[in-house]
Amino acid sequence: MKAHLCIIMGIVLAFSNGSVFSQKSDNLLVNSPDKTIEVKIQLQRGKIFYLISKSGKAVIAPSALGLKFSNIPDMNGNFSLISSARATFDTTWKQPWGEQLWVRNHYNELILDLKDNFNRKLQLIFRVFNDGVGFRYHIPAQLGVDSLIIMDELTEFNFSSDEKAWWIPVHRENSYYESIYRLTPISQIDTANTPITFELSNGLYLAIHEANLTDYASMTLQKMPTNGFVSCLIPWSTGVKVYAKAPLSTPWRILIIGNTPGELVTSTLMLNLNEPCAISDLSWVKPAKYIGIWWAMHLGNYTWSQGANHGATTANTIRYIDFAAKHGFDGVLVEGWNYGWDGKWYEDGSAFKFTQPYPDFDLEYLAQYAGSKNIQLIGHHETGGAVSNYERQMEEAFQLYNRLGIHYVKTGYVNKYLDGKEWHDSQYGVRHYRKVVELAAKYKINIDNHEPIKPTGLCRTYPNLMTQEGARGQEYDAWSPDGGNPPSHTTILPFTRMIAGPFDFTPGTFNFTNPAHPKTRVQTTLAKQLALFVVIYSPLQMASDLPENYEGKPAFEFIKRVPCDWEKTLVPQAKIGEYVVMVRKDRNSDKWYIGAITNEQSRELTLKLDFLDSNVQYTAHIYADGDDADWKDNPYSIKIYTIPVKAQDELPLKMAAGGGVAIEIER
Repeated sequence: MKAHLCIIMGIVLAFSNGSVFSQKSDNLLVNSPDKTIEVKIQLQRGKIFYLISKSGKAVIAPSALGLKFSNIPDMNGNFSLISSARATFDTTWKQPWGEQLWVRNHYNELILDLKDNFNRKLQLIFRVFNDGVGFRYHIPAQLGVDSLIIMDELTEFNFSSDEKAWWIPVHRENSYYESIYRLTPISQIDTANTPITFELSNGLYLAIHEANLTDYASMTLQKMPTNGFVSCLIPWSTGVKVYAKAPLSTPWRILIIGNTPGELVTSTLMLNLNEPCAISDLSWVKPAKYIGIWWAMHLGNYTWSQGANHGATTANTIRYIDFAAKHGFDGVLVEGWNYGWDGKWYEDGSAFKFTQPYPDFDLEYLAQYAGSKNIQLIGHHETGGAVSNYERQMEEAFQLYNRLGIHYVKTGYVNKYLDGKEWHDSQYGVRHYRKVVELAAKYKINIDNHEPIKPTGLCRTYPNLMTQEGARGQEYDAWSPDGGNPPSHTTILPFTRMIAGPFDFTPGTFNFTNPAHPKTRVQTTLAKQLALFVVIYSPLQMASDLPENYEGKPAFEFIKRVPCDWEKTLVPQAKIGEYVVMVRKDRNSDKWYIGAITNEQSRELTLKLDFLDSNVQYTAHIYADGDDADWKDNPYSIKIYTIPVKAQDELPLKMAAGGGVAIEIER
């Protein structure tokens, strides 16, 4: 059976009129299949409100819905219910890559048909899963409603008390979501990007985000005077939020709800609210582990531009290819290979050429040489935010890569604005990033997108969108004026940014010395760098450091062995901002991998191994912090040892301050 299968199994549909919910239009209910989550929709004096609860505990207090336009009257009141209907849907589909091999898509749906006093029709669609809720607006094609100029959504998310949240601000520090997460009460937030994650006072965990962001503006959340938020769409430079035509379906507004932090991580709600796979042949969409001519630039050893210290030379690339082949890597990323780096590209990237290598970089020969070693060259397309320049050259560049057998491209958009005036997360940016992914699929190119629009599950529809940045990655540990990512940073990411999808964090630094920026460094132990390969998921996983820093290091064996494609993912223990224990099963073997990390505090945990098959003897290869390890004073101390284990065993996890444990378990 071909690798491109997006298998659908066991579909059950049931439709009925609104009377199955309630005879009253002001009190419509729909529950999750397991009946733990309830959504109630109310019509009060013509306005629409929704409420959400789980197991009798309030999640969202009464919150209004509506849309604001500039060319037609707002859809924000005077509604009456025409009809209601529901469906139950249950299917299972297979991911070509991911954190889970099989995904169950099981929900109850409620569709409300409404009209206002202008006789305009609006649909509200609610889907309730066992792990949360998705809802969207749909404006049907109708007389008098054609072109739409949306000035905002009036979607509210209200809470009954001043709950605490992990969040990052909107555009205040940069345009790429690259901020340190704050933990504050709602009352101390102004505007927040999504995903935003809450630990509710009733013990539940909640993440608010969106799914299937297509030809629309990104949703952020603006604090209201009460304990709640209203959606705030990112505008064009004209001030308009969305230009559209009816019929229009907005992105899904999603609320992932869990009893534990780990249930947020393992939720598949966002993926299930995207369209099925659109690519018929996925034989070229393959997870990969790679190294790159990259980290040395950040350390100041090489330059992206031409000169005596140019990094992307033919000779240097051959050295990296040989190292990758020797140690079982799949690819080599090369940055700084093409014309355009010599000017002030970070102010204006319009000088970049995407098919013209520098004279000291023989692209044709290197593609052939890499192929002879079974290594993929990974191209780098930094645009400097000049997307019009990129779009003019993009197809020719992808054609060139296709001819050379290059199937991976890392794109970049280092600029506050796109084309000097538009936000990355505006409708303008959403359209551009989608265009790149779709054109790349035509030429069998996988994309690693840096300075992106936030992920919203498009990778289900286009699995060649394999990974993205969209948060503070390991590069901040090379040059950030604040000293680098604090130890707590990676204990927050799985429950915030990574709920949105794979993250190209680039773990695996072994040498923490930084002559170029002595006050900035990797703020972990060596063992934690290994554990991050399990904790931070990416199907394109980069080992960040220089080849010479890996040679002769016993800990390097874990990086060589750990996969980046999983059959199953478990989060048996976690406290957001303090520690994470991630357990994953390899998709292509019987091996299990464990990554445990902690924040600035040392920690001792115990892990039950009941996920293993019973009555089977396993061997655990353990890479743990040394007894004297500490991220500040002794980060390199590591213990590597092997012990027999069984399913009934409990494994101690002892982590130093800023430390971690990485484990491979095999039969």
